Amino acid sequence: MLETLEHEGYVTRNPSNSGYVPTGRTLQLSRGYDLHHRIGLLCEPILTEFRQAIGWPSDVALFDHDAMIVVQTSRETGPLFFNRRPGFRAPILETSIGRAYLAFCADSERERILARLRPRTDPANALASDPQRLEALLSDVRARGFACMDDSYSDREYSGQLWAMAVPVRDEQGILATLNIMMLRSAVSPEAAQERFLDMLITNANRLAHVLRHASWG
Repeated sequence: MLETLEHEGYVTRNPSNSGYVPTGRTLQLSRGYDLHHRIGLLCEPILTEFRQAIGWPSDVALFDHDAMIVVQTSRETGPLFFNRRPGFRAPILETSIGRAYLAFCADSERERILARLRPRTDPANALASDPQRLEALLSDVRARGFACMDDSYSDREYSGQLWAMAVPVRDEQGILATLNIMMLRSAVSPEAAQERFLDMLITNANRLAHVLRHASWG
């Protein structure tokens, strides 16, 4: 039973012992798993302020077993609604939030993530089996300091109308989450977004890192 739950992404092995721990995917099954909800509540004031400052919505996402789980979003407020609520699971290799995490996490963690994704044959995980192309992409993300949504994901999910850029939420101890901005392609180009929003995106990611690192989970 545990092997089945692990295969489906509801539990994962605890590397420090022989036990298992639940993943964020259990949010789809029960109200009893509330850590992601509590983290989301901590992020909400910062996201609200950020949305008011730039006019575009954002997500905060955590890595969860084989995907990025959105724990808080400012998408549901204001004139632009993208229909992504907390609990949404985003693919790692095609989204800005996933690529930002993969580029800045520890090498050992990156390899564990890719090992989970390589056996999967769906197009969303194709990069896991193309190490040279993937490393070139992640090196570019690290050099620029931010990641962008893959065009194929934008085409599939948003008819090519939207795109996103994301940065890691991290401090000297490591990466905690990722933060993005979602924008209309017709309104903001990647070049304009980098010039206008990147510094504010990084500033708010640093604010989130401070809040999350110093939170008490009781």
